[in-house]
Amino acid sequence: MRTQADLVDQLFNSSEKRLARILLLLAEFGKPGDPESLIPQITQETLAEMIGTTRSRVSFFMNRFRKLGFIEYNGRIRVHRSLLNVVLHD
Repeated sequence: MRTQADLVDQLFNSSEKRLARILLLLAEFGKPGDPESLIPQITQETLAEMIGTTRSRVSFFMNRFRKLGFIEYNGRIRVHRSLLNVVLHD
């Protein structure tokens, strides 16, 4: 099931939206209880591999997310609930 969902995601969603979804999954948004907004350390290269794009695109999107206030990124990534709202309303 998960593989099929990932394939559909790859085909129909932009790299930016896939990155947002991965960050939310890593932060455990959507699970019972309070989400952990500080995600485990992960490199931009690993994120790029996970969403099927380049590290430079991930860097571009991360900077955009930071400027929009969706994340804090200073070595470790802190995901804000506002990113979830954007993904859900898109």
